[in-house]
Amino acid sequence: MNQLALIAKTQSLIAAGDIVGAESALVELADAEGDGALMVVLEQLPAKDILAVIREYDNSKESVINLLITPSMFAHAVVIEKQYKDLTRTHLRGMVNSVIFREDADPVEFLTAIGDLEGGSEALADYFSEKWSRIEAFARTGTFDSVEDDGEMLSEQALLSSAYAQPKVELDEVMDQDWMQLAWILRYQLPDLFLETVMVLRAKARAHDLGLEEEEEPEEDDGKFETGDTDRGKATPAARDDDEESAI
Repeated sequence: MNQLALIAKTQSLIAAGDIVGAESALVELADAEGDGALMVVLEQLPAKDILAVIREYDNSKESVINLLITPSMFAHAVVIEKQYKDLTRTHLRGMVNSVIFREDADPVEFLTAIGDLEGGSEALADYFSEKWSRIEAFARTGTFDSVEDDGEMLSEQALLSSAYAQPKVELDEVMDQDWMQLAWILRYQLPDLFLETVMVLRAKARAHDLGLEEEEEPEEDDGKFETGDTDRGKATPAARDDDEESAI
């Protein structure tokens, strides 16, 4: 099967909700023609189709797509993940951890690519959404223990300045290939992006305190799907034109 035919087949399977079938077709190509051929196909797939495959990450098996995806491809997929309207962020955290902390990856390179895109800090805030109080404590005190946090709301400038302070927690103490390690890398290696992410988390916390639903905006057709449908393989959200242009 030539590459154009495989791209068409993959997109058709994804549109039909057969994510496993789409991934299998891509894996078969890699097995038959090598990783280079798979990369050519991945470079031609829309970000929303790559996202449909990698967000279904299963940590019980290794995914060749997750192993090969580039920082740019991954970043474009991450910023449109919100279209799935998954309030638990389970899939987002799973795919971020599996790609950014893969053996050959440079987490800073991937995080930089995400931060360079519009919506990148929002995507990272979504990743940390269930840990927002501990991220705030880490931003203020340099530790993840919210008990030590005095509750003082530091200004943006104070937060940025504190990012350059000597770490109270060393990287090897939080190398869990999860949110703590990611937060440490952001704070001490990408402080500007860390600050942006913290400010988005603060805005989300304020909205929560005011009793607002997440992303509550004037009513319009946002093209979002309920996660219950996508997680059962019933649908894959099709990005609106403006979403696709902003992400790709």
